[in-house]
Amino acid sequence: MSDDHTHVQEFFTARAADWDRRFPDDGPAYAAAVTELGLREGARVLDAGCGTGRALTPLRAAVGPSGVVLGADLTPAMLREAARAGRDRDGVLLLTDVAALPLRSSSLDAVFAAGLIAHLPDPAGNLREIARVVRPGGVLALFHPIGRAALAARQVRTLTPDDLRAEPKLRALLARSGWRMTSYVDEDTRFLALAVHEG
Repeated sequence: MSDDHTHVQEFFTARAADWDRRFPDDGPAYAAAVTELGLREGARVLDAGCGTGRALTPLRAAVGPSGVVLGADLTPAMLREAARAGRDRDGVLLLTDVAALPLRSSSLDAVFAAGLIAHLPDPAGNLREIARVVRPGGVLALFHPIGRAALAARQVRTLTPDDLRAEPKLRALLARSGWRMTSYVDEDTRFLALAVHEG
């Protein structure tokens, strides 16, 4: 396992047990972001870096009983918390790395990724791997329940133009990775960038 993976696992393992209690009011923001994906009944969707699975319930509601919902995460402790919360009833939980997804090419209609991009060791390569498993015309949502400035303030750091989620940087990164950004919102109450897989 790479040092990046070890760091991510250590960070989230230490926080898994109280993650949902630390952020109890995020549910409506997750549900609203899932709505913007425009999923249809029967769609196949992955929550990449699902953590405790907070997006799984709205994703299941969006795709209905005939749809497929997968939640993938690198940290066993986060998946245990997702199961403990009963969210494994809304989607299949996979212990895996988004850098090497155990999925067929073009097998998904959409990917939802909350807070994932900041933890990717190779953002362009990892986004290409996510594109591989999404059909041409499929959608990617990069989401965070608070905006970039609010997150920087929470983490006591300065927001700079070099931030990976700054619009020009993110647009270029997505384009290099097989995606075309279609919308970008960065407000205090949410961050949401939507992109279409160019195929």
